[in-house]
Amino acid sequence: MNHFFSVRFQLPVVVTTHARQRMRERNLTDALLLDIIDTGVDKDAGAGHHWLYKHFADRDDNLLCAAVVLETALVVKTVMHHWEPMP
Repeated sequence: MNHFFSVRFQLPVVVTTHARQRMRERNLTDALLLDIIDTGVDKDAGAGHHWLYKHFADRDDNLLCAAVVLETALVVKTVMHHWEPMP
């Protein structure tokens, strides 16, 4: 998927080079990333920044998290695994 769109945020999704590299290292597909974006838990980090995260039963590296910025597009800055939300 070269171009995709978030239904939840009604924005195109842009994935940074850094995030693409982390996706490859963590075996995350575009479809899995879009699932996290559109159906994962949304934790507001302030100033347009969000942590979007989700557990997947068939993976042993949960939680999977996308650090994003909401601008004229949803920009994925990085993706993480074994993530733990802060209180």
